[in-house]
Amino acid sequence: MILPKSNRLSPEQVAEVTRIVEGFGCTLQPIVGALRTIYAIVGDERDELMINRLEGLPYVDRIDRIQSPFKLMDRRSDLSSHRIKVGTVTLGEELLVIAGQCTIDPKNPNFFYETAQAVKEAGANALRGGVWKPRTNPYTFQGDTKSLDILMEGSRRTGLPVDTEVMEESHIHLALDAGVSTLQVGARNALNYSLLRAIGKAIAHRNVAVLLKRSIHMGAINEFISAAEYIAAFGNPNVILCPRGTTPTLDGYRNHPDESITPLLKEKTWAPVVVDPSHSVGKAAYVPACALSAVAYGADGLCIEAHVKPSEGIGDDPKQALTPDVLADTIRQARALWALRRATPS
Repeated sequence: MILPKSNRLSPEQVAEVTRIVEGFGCTLQPIVGALRTIYAIVGDERDELMINRLEGLPYVDRIDRIQSPFKLMDRRSDLSSHRIKVGTVTLGEELLVIAGQCTIDPKNPNFFYETAQAVKEAGANALRGGVWKPRTNPYTFQGDTKSLDILMEGSRRTGLPVDTEVMEESHIHLALDAGVSTLQVGARNALNYSLLRAIGKAIAHRNVAVLLKRSIHMGAINEFISAAEYIAAFGNPNVILCPRGTTPTLDGYRNHPDESITPLLKEKTWAPVVVDPSHSVGKAAYVPACALSAVAYGADGLCIEAHVKPSEGIGDDPKQALTPDVLADTIRQARALWALRRATPS
């Protein structure tokens, strides 16, 4: 829908706009009002180049899109009934809880094995563990490929499927070949479209899911969902959206918690939402409340950092990982709240 700066376009302006939209297989339909005329684009209005050319015209105030900018992830698409399964949990039918260490310490594999068993006993459905880690400081620990073996051994010992972050194309293939069932895309790579395409191609014919985190720099809702479209476009729509806090930070928290966007996402897309409260608030004492808040907003799951001995962990674990007892309490309360929401008519 084209809204001109004046009450209506001149015949010359209508002709120019018509030439642009017809060049993209669309037509122009004026809608005449008592005080103002607006102009509907009839056809597929999602072509970015067409929109850019129209928005660049000096007499156009703005373009309001009626169609969704994403074809596959839109809640009205043919995939609207698609369901994603992680381990034994079908998202939307049961609250999914992914838990485990921020970073696997290759020098202390038993910490991970003990944590894996503890999070299973606490009620988690899947196991997280960082093999490769993005770090702001180039001199801090960046992860170790050797940790991939530890991750998969933890999975074998517990029977839990695993989630781990990949940061480059070589990581994708290593993780898939090892048997990782959920690839995680971190906030720093959420808009790395080359990586998103590579993941989409790699998982096209596999029973693998992707946990896509929201950009750290306050990615717009449509931008977030469009990033998921990059992955799904290659044929595997198993993409889970993960709000994890954004910048600018909220004083006292690591990031600005964004679990409240869950209803906004669900208005636009069928994709399940799994919130990461650990990175949102960045301090273990605040994580349970943030987790419950996410469930109250309608999240389909939680991704929580946990460690048997957080003070002896590496990466973010010392400051934001939950102990197994606190994790168990959080999961119990979260599932009770989930059940309450499901039983209450919306």
